[in-house]
Amino acid sequence: MTEPTGDVESAGGRRGGTPPDVDRAAASRLAIAARRERAALKRDVTTRVITPQELLRRAWASPDSAAAAMRVPDFLTCIPAIGEGKRDKILAQLGISPVKRLGGLGIRQRKDLRAFLDERLPEPRPRPGRSRLIVLAGPTAVGKGTVAAHIAEHHPEILLSVSATTRPPRPGEEEGRHYFFVDDAEFDRMVGAGELLEHATVHNRYRYGTPREPIERALNEGRTVLLEIDLQGARQVRQSMPDAMLVFLLPPSWDELINRLVGRGTEIAEERAHRLKTAKGELAAQREFDYLVVNEDVAAAAEEVAALART
Repeated sequence: MTEPTGDVESAGGRRGGTPPDVDRAAASRLAIAARRERAALKRDVTTRVITPQELLRRAWASPDSAAAAMRVPDFLTCIPAIGEGKRDKILAQLGISPVKRLGGLGIRQRKDLRAFLDERLPEPRPRPGRSRLIVLAGPTAVGKGTVAAHIAEHHPEILLSVSATTRPPRPGEEEGRHYFFVDDAEFDRMVGAGELLEHATVHNRYRYGTPREPIERALNEGRTVLLEIDLQGARQVRQSMPDAMLVFLLPPSWDELINRLVGRGTEIAEERAHRLKTAKGELAAQREFDYLVVNEDVAAAAEEVAALART
């Protein structure tokens, strides 16, 4: 009888024993990558970069995704204001086992979980009777200015409002094109004269405001006007012009928002830390807006915002 070769013995060993080291190493790397992806998704929900409903959509659209592999208890506790005690009550109320993963939920469980979230954490819904004034806001470093500049370049029919600010110009910024750069005394005069539609102090340092007259003139001429402003300003505009269309720009992930802020290199470390803290609070305000737009690709995000003017 012919003796088995080394290859056959190896094959037999794999069938009856443990996989070779290379297989174990590859499996370990995949497992680590999957855990990191799930952790990133949980951070995105916790920081409100994505809504819990959006994570559910991703999980149910792709059974092999990291979202689908997330356990339901982990999903619930990454939602702000849901701790372990509340989580257990929700699981019992919905009849979902603690070992269940999002991708493994049945039809009834999916329906009940989605209804629970929609009742307690509703996603933004457009309001009827909106005007041609589009307000673009979002967290710091999300790219509001870049998206607004792309719209101005490719959609000349949309007027991009130019704000006044007391901060100094950044490299490449031009007076009257990017901002009207004024000192504190002039800003005070504009506020006192009622010349600003909105104004706010941002990051406890500089003041920004939107001149009222150019916007009112353009709207009276039937043009669409885009305001790229901060959250405080957006809230003021909603009070003074309730029919304005409010659009909230989101980063694709919390980690990407950090990368953009660090990569911009325009702030010192202390200011970056302050801006990230501010960003967490700003992200929590997205439910006050009519539309959410993700800025993963500038051109795509700009076209999505511009398309709202035609709705």
